[in-house]
Amino acid sequence: MDSAVPPSDTWHLTRERLRSGRHIESMRQEGRGALELRSQAELDASLERVLAARPHGQACHVFAYGSLLWNPALDFSASFPGRVQGWHRSFCIRSIVGRGSPDAPGAMLGLDAGGACSGLVYRVEAPKALDELRLLWRREMLTGVYDARWVRVRTPDERLVEALTFVVDRRHARYLGRLPEADLARLIRTGRGGLGTSIDYFESTRAALSRLGLRDAGLERLARAVGGG
Repeated sequence: MDSAVPPSDTWHLTRERLRSGRHIESMRQEGRGALELRSQAELDASLERVLAARPHGQACHVFAYGSLLWNPALDFSASFPGRVQGWHRSFCIRSIVGRGSPDAPGAMLGLDAGGACSGLVYRVEAPKALDELRLLWRREMLTGVYDARWVRVRTPDERLVEALTFVVDRRHARYLGRLPEADLARLIRTGRGGLGTSIDYFESTRAALSRLGLRDAGLERLARAVGGG
């Protein structure tokens, strides 16, 4: 079976698509029934629970470690590097939409328990925070593979900032767990979906980290396996 996605079926992740709901429709069509998506009511309830843990009317920070580094699609007022302890960047999620498909599954990033992760923090001002987070929830929380968490991020000037981020739910069926590195590298090399390929996602993340002057030893080790064929 030819697993390539026709050019007419490709799409881009933008604020406009998130706002209009076309992103959700693309996910639904591409998943072909293999992906259960949360309703808007479920997304709103999830966001409300997470925000209940923080005072209202304050600016919000978001910790980015994957595609948010190079395509934030957020209206933010500032960004700066930061490091989270207790979580590490990992290609630990099987992708069957976006950068993968049911015919050509790929792999995508999550924060998994243990270690540390360097990334970027976005500051979203209070008047815009709720609307921006609603868009972010449509992007990250549709399938239930992520849990939204508040984490402490240490900045280069040694400040600690509370930020929202998205960690993998290890109970989810698409969690890759201890998949052998060779099998994971194969998913990254061959995954293809409506947003493009897993290898482009992989290399875009590496390039973003390089531009920021950040290094991820685990990602570079995996890059050797991906390049080794």
